[in-house]
Parts: sequence; C-alpha cells; structure tokens
Amino acid sequence: MTWSPDSSTTGGAQTGFTSPTFTLAADSASEPNAVQHVVTAIGGTQGSADPHTISKPFSVTLVKPKNPKSLGPINSVTGVRNGTIPKNTYWIIIRKGVDSSANDTNQIATVRVQIDVPAGADSFDADNVRAMISFLVGILSEESADLGDTVITGVA
Repeated sequence: MTWSPDSSTTGGAQTGFTSPTFTLAADSASEPNAVQHVVTAIGGTQGSADPHTISKPFSVTLVKPKNPKSLGPINSVTGVRNGTIPKNTYWIIIRKGVDSSANDTNQIATVRVQIDVPAGADSFDADNVRAMISFLVGILSEESADLGDTVITGVA
C-alpha cells in the first residue's frame, strides 16, 4: 500500500487549540489488508489531549479491500455489462481514547470514513476519483473547527 501519513502531521484548526501537531509512528494493524499509525506525541496547545497508550489509544488505520473487484464482462450481444458494477471499499478509521466522566474507565471514540469506488473508475476516470479524495481532505481541513464545535455543541 502506498498510503503513509507523514511522521509529523499538522492538525486542522480547532477552537481552543494553537498550532496542533501530531507525531506518528507505524504500528501493526489487526488486519493484513490494513496500515496503522499511532500518535506518539502531541504538539502545540491542545489542552489535556493525550498521545497513544494501550489503555487510551490514538490511532489512524487505512483498510483496503481484501479482494479488490474488477469489472465483469460486456455481453457480446447487447453490448451492455452484465450485472451491477461492483465497488471497492476503503475505510479510514481513527480511534481515540476518551474519558466520559471522572469515575469511569476510558472509552473509545471512533471516526469512520468510507470510500466506495466503482470498479473500473480507478483506471477509466482516475482524475475524478482523485478530485473526490482531494475534496474530502480539503473540506475536512477547512471545516475542522466547525466540525469539532458541532460534535461538542450538537449545533450544525
């Protein structure tokens, strides 16, 4: 897999944070078709946020399809592809240990981003697939503080 986050990642803007940075280290993923990194250090001002520990994880995992699908054959009589066009699904999963109250054990907060790419689009329309990913990263970066505020306040 070619997905590999930088060892030092600049975080998006968040209310109350100043220049958030995250130092990453490669980790073993639980699935052979996944790549995982953990946050080993946090920089900038991020309040009481914690880096990764066993009991309070902070990780990002990319999971790719175990068995990538390709397009089926075109019917020689009708000229139409038989059946539905399959999709290859990728997941980005972020896990972060959090405290839900003073006397409770740590809980895991989870973000899951699912990317479904129709088989064949990777080669026939790669620019539009890349544009979709670029937009995803850009909108998440641009709206980072707003998303954080919405998750905290419940107001969109």
